[in-house]
Amino acid sequence: MKYYVYFDRYRRPKKAVSEKELVEQYSNDPERLLEAMSEQQGANGHVGILSFETEKELTEYFEKTGEEIIGFFECREDSRPYNF
Repeated sequence: MKYYVYFDRYRRPKKAVSEKELVEQYSNDPERLLEAMSEQQGANGHVGILSFETEKELTEYFEKTGEEIIGFFECREDSRPYNF
């Protein structure tokens, strides 16, 4: 099943809606989903389309991505703040 997933500006998934929900709540327009989520989050993000066989796979995807950012700009090496 296709899901339309809103990602915040840090590329973390925040909300997923199914094709059916997109039709019912957002008039089948991903831009309306983006606008609604941007208003709630207070910042712009983007909407991606992901496909999962079951809702369990979708839930696992959200759990794996987590809420924390790894490293500085997702770098896995040692990073230190700049001295300004």
